[in-house]
Amino acid sequence: MYLAIREMRFAKVRYSLIAAIMLLVAFLVLFVTGLAQGLAYDNASSIQNMKATHFIMEKESNQRLTRSQVGERVREKASAIAGEENAQPLGVKQTTVTADGTARKLDVAVLAVNPKSWLMPAVTEGIAIDSQSRGQAVVDDRLKASGIGIGTAIADQASGLKWTVSGFVSDESFSHSPAIFVSERDWLLLQGKTVPSRLEGSEAASTSYNAIAVKADKAKVRQLEAALPPGAEVVAKSAAVSAIPGYKEEQGSLLMMIVFLFVISAFVLMVFFYVITVQKSSQFGILKAIGMRTASLAGSVTLQVLLLSAGSLMISVLLVRAMEELLPSGMPFQLPAATLLLTCGAFMAMSLMGSLLSVWKVARIDALDAIGRTG
Repeated sequence: MYLAIREMRFAKVRYSLIAAIMLLVAFLVLFVTGLAQGLAYDNASSIQNMKATHFIMEKESNQRLTRSQVGERVREKASAIAGEENAQPLGVKQTTVTADGTARKLDVAVLAVNPKSWLMPAVTEGIAIDSQSRGQAVVDDRLKASGIGIGTAIADQASGLKWTVSGFVSDESFSHSPAIFVSERDWLLLQGKTVPSRLEGSEAASTSYNAIAVKADKAKVRQLEAALPPGAEVVAKSAAVSAIPGYKEEQGSLLMMIVFLFVISAFVLMVFFYVITVQKSSQFGILKAIGMRTASLAGSVTLQVLLLSAGSLMISVLLVRAMEELLPSGMPFQLPAATLLLTCGAFMAMSLMGSLLSVWKVARIDALDAIGRTG
């Protein structure tokens, strides 16, 4: 440890430059990770926030909530097995609305839930709706930026139905659109206006939910799978989230960027420390000749990598937190403590991997050859 710190103090400029590069890479890794988390949450927060473990959907819907249509028969089966309280109908529809008095169009996601059930998020401002509410809705508070407040009437472009905003909820969106929660009664009215005529008389037209959200353990899920009609299937919550349009593609691209940044950071460290080790071969040889063990020298190199990585990470975390405060409120960015710790741990692990080549070089230095070169 003494050798590692003394050397870093002696060659301040060299190690400061390495630390600066690591700081920039670490900052980029953390920022892109926060952006990926924020986009994922913005895309699916309404579904992620639900306490459901599974969703029952139409088998031919490719696990997409907006494509699925399930009927009362499926709901009754689910209630009989999971319990009426643990099987709640869910309606999801993306549409365009206009606020009363304005011509500006807004893309939103209409979600129909039982207001008394566990699917309904907590109202942060105003009053909640109830199961018999008609023409009322609680909306995501991001719509405030569009001039929507309590008492504002919003009209659905497709159906012509109007809802008056009675309250706000926070962090509720679907497919990057702010969520609007309406009662089952309003949902059935909306479905009556928008279900295609070709489905009239079918089960989808008469019942018209997109899914049944259930809370069930593995045994109940197996019972549900055995009892459901052939056209329905049980989908895990994570699969339902991944099937939201654009979710997998968006996250896949960002994950690839993060992986490449980790690899680049390990490669940069590997090259820098390998070059430094080669330049110091003679010194390492002399130290070996006077009795210093190879393990101690390898430990010195590893400690330098750890110190530089830890220092760069600490400053990067502070910079990312400062940047988070400066970002516009509408920009999706989330870096919770668990993700931050996981990312920092992965960065440290990749940094240590980058030092392995230098450790290998130190182990192969021959003391006599090194002394001969200095003679």
